[in-house]
Amino acid sequence: MTYNDYIKEIEERKGQGLHPKPIDSAELLSEIIAQIKDTSNAHRKDSLQFFIYNTLPGTTPAAGAKAKFLKEIILGESVVEEITPAFAFELLSHMKGGPSIKVLLDLALGNDTNIASEAAKVLKTQVFLYDADMARLKEACKAGNAVAKDLLESYAKAEFFTKLPEVDEEIDIVTFIAGVGDISTDLLSPGGDAHSRSDRELHGQCIFEHNKEMQKQLSELKAAHPDKRVMLIAEKGTMGVGSSRMSGVNNVALWTGIQSSPYVPFINMAPIIAGTNGISPIFLTTVGVTGGIGIDLKNWVKQKDADGNTVVNADGEPVLEQTYSVETGTVLTINTKEKKLYNGDKELMDISASLTPQKVEFIKAGGSYAVVFGKKLQTFAAKTLGIEAPQVYAASKEISKEGQGLTAVEKIFNKNAVGTTPGKTLHAGSDVRVEVNIVGSQDTTGLMTSQELEAMAATTISPIVDGAYQSGCHTASVWDKKAQANIPKLMSFMNDFGLITARDPKGKYHAMTDVIHKVLNDLTVSDWDIIIGGDSHTRMSKGVAFGADSGTVALALATGEASMPIPESVKVTFKGEMKSYMDFRDVVHATQQQMLKQFGGENVFQGRVIEVHIGTLNADQAFTFTDWTAEMKAKASICISEDETLIESLEMAKGRIQIMIDKGMDNEKQVLAGLIAKADKRIAEIRSGEKPALTADENAKYYAEVVVDLDVIAEPMIADPDVNNEDVSKRYTHDTIRPLSYYGGTKKVDLGFVGSCMVHKGDMKILAQMLKNIEAQQGKVEFNAPLVVAPPTYNIVDELKAEGDWEVLVKYSGFEFDDNNPKAAARTKYENMLYLERPGCNLCMGNQEKAEPGDTVMATSTRLFQGRVVKDSGEKKGESLLSSTPVVVLSTVLGRTPNLEEYEKAVEGIDLTKFKPSHKLLAN
Repeated sequence: MTYNDYIKEIEERKGQGLHPKPIDSAELLSEIIAQIKDTSNAHRKDSLQFFIYNTLPGTTPAAGAKAKFLKEIILGESVVEEITPAFAFELLSHMKGGPSIKVLLDLALGNDTNIASEAAKVLKTQVFLYDADMARLKEACKAGNAVAKDLLESYAKAEFFTKLPEVDEEIDIVTFIAGVGDISTDLLSPGGDAHSRSDRELHGQCIFEHNKEMQKQLSELKAAHPDKRVMLIAEKGTMGVGSSRMSGVNNVALWTGIQSSPYVPFINMAPIIAGTNGISPIFLTTVGVTGGIGIDLKNWVKQKDADGNTVVNADGEPVLEQTYSVETGTVLTINTKEKKLYNGDKELMDISASLTPQKVEFIKAGGSYAVVFGKKLQTFAAKTLGIEAPQVYAASKEISKEGQGLTAVEKIFNKNAVGTTPGKTLHAGSDVRVEVNIVGSQDTTGLMTSQELEAMAATTISPIVDGAYQSGCHTASVWDKKAQANIPKLMSFMNDFGLITARDPKGKYHAMTDVIHKVLNDLTVSDWDIIIGGDSHTRMSKGVAFGADSGTVALALATGEASMPIPESVKVTFKGEMKSYMDFRDVVHATQQQMLKQFGGENVFQGRVIEVHIGTLNADQAFTFTDWTAEMKAKASICISEDETLIESLEMAKGRIQIMIDKGMDNEKQVLAGLIAKADKRIAEIRSGEKPALTADENAKYYAEVVVDLDVIAEPMIADPDVNNEDVSKRYTHDTIRPLSYYGGTKKVDLGFVGSCMVHKGDMKILAQMLKNIEAQQGKVEFNAPLVVAPPTYNIVDELKAEGDWEVLVKYSGFEFDDNNPKAAARTKYENMLYLERPGCNLCMGNQEKAEPGDTVMATSTRLFQGRVVKDSGEKKGESLLSSTPVVVLSTVLGRTPNLEEYEKAVEGIDLTKFKPSHKLLAN
């Protein structure tokens, strides 16, 4: 981009009410620098503003040009009246690593003692140093350089942290209720605006799903309370359910937070977010990335009778009563020392969980990255000097209970832990740094992940990581101008960084738009692995996986580590026998229903790991359960498998990784080949008995145990958004699970969707078999509602073609995807026919394809949030009911929900996904 192009873009943005876009181009900044040097240049004044206040830091190409010019000014090689050497040092101090650190080290280790001293002062405040930077310091110290030694001594004391201002003892806040009931991150950062996430100011306009009235109310509230911080609240619900959405936190911070640097626009930090039922676990991690505060308000509690029993209404739902009000405009105070929330002098509640020593450190340091890198830098410096690092950061909590066995997740964390007391066995609640084996970046958050990597000055993937993948699934449906502009750039960056990418920047292999969770499920080749992925559905049926924000993904890619407490676990086992006409998806929904009933409406899964003793289901089929655990609000899930089942799953994974290799997707480091070797090693361990499949100890302690009774699951189960519930807090929760008979075979269905990560190859075969059944029974297949089908992976399509099932689907379809001519625009109208869409997320993501407003959708997907799959119309609320593949297919053929008799007839003789609980003891 040239300067004239930039000025033209600025004028265009003015029409949208936007400021100039922050600069990341070295070419543009070099032209700006030339105009600054030319004192008679007509654009010099504006160029100075752009250079000082509008250039992105980190490892962006522009940051390299900026650091070089500031070095020239400090050395006197260039003279700029408005930028003194002292100011140049200040600007370098705000550039967060990368080229700025190289420049500062050049100056600190140079021959001019005055300049070296000033550079060292700035370096003592920096934490984003990488191996090459540390190696320079180490060599210089070894050679007797006094400045290098002084720097290392400062780093060993962690003065970059200890000399920061302490967190304010009192933070005055004013409340703003963003919604009643669970608030999806779609409200804060709608999926349909995913294309703009890397343009933070533009993306900020979409908060509250573009509700200008709400945005105006928030602005007026801020103006009325200029001395207070705004706390965004989910009243009677959980904040941030659904996705981690760094962009959601970024938007909240942009509207309510604090600017992180006066020289970097639109990057704010320290939002304050709350919910009656707290914050969704992965969203809370994202809040920590920005140094924000997340509060579990508990301002509504279940009403109890005189005997202490929960009072319920006519529908059997607990009656809530308010313990204190947080209505919009309420002024409260957070006391960070006492760790309490006050209204004036009245104490409302203890908020210690929001202000643990570690979380306070994130607030003080301006976010979790600075703490992670600071600890690494302190350890390096102390080791180089041959001293013990003083205890500066809060000691990691290490909980060890003698005589108590380990859950599966506790075993995995103990195996992968870094920096814990040698020989000490850790239990749930312990704070742990762990090495990460597999990392996944998805395409609608990937651009932000690449920005985060640039901001933390990372240039290559950590050698600790076994494998990492950049997907293209969230933008698979429509190859429009937005995708064409963003995705190739993303794939190129990630490929250079060291990830396996769905698209080849050189165009040598066929673009693979496979759903990221499915790919990661195949790349995970050990039940002892830890996986971090930029999507809430990062739930594997091998190992333990955590959905994460784009920043945590970037941190895992750059360092190969993640930090978190070891979560508590809930054990899920099964008894009884599945009915022949049921699908495993029905068991998944019934698990949630039975759990809620068993615990009086309390969701014991929320924020915990579900240890599901699934035993006999292979990785593809078991994934249906683990994937849904995101909707159960669990932090993660673990599948306990029998040895032979795990071997079968690993062999499947090997085959699919080999297909990726055959397509030409492996890189120079042969990451994919390394994963196959790792899988072979794990299979050999299981077969030899050296290391059987992961199980928990018999004497492990669980927060709760749930036994799912298969015998009582008598008919298909449907997750209903309950859009018309009088209590708005009960809408869109995933907790309303209803039997098929509830709908009486009369509920109109406007569109069906078979796809997303919740389906596997078996579902596609069920669809083909049902179509053949219906034709045999009725003489023809006629759809009374559109049916959209999106297989999750190309492998599935290839296998269906080889086995003849794809031919069946094509026979009954009116549209088949064509990779040589992908759709350039999202479909807005549907005909009553079968659409065979490109593999990927499709309707489930909601950022490209959507159902028609006001439709009732029956889908196999995971998300039923308002506006996600279908928006409301002026006449009717859109609703997305979630069910098994056979229910979806039959609903579209009938144009309504089937009755049980119709359903049983349609699935007769069809091989549904069956499940028989293991009869082996899945513990040791």
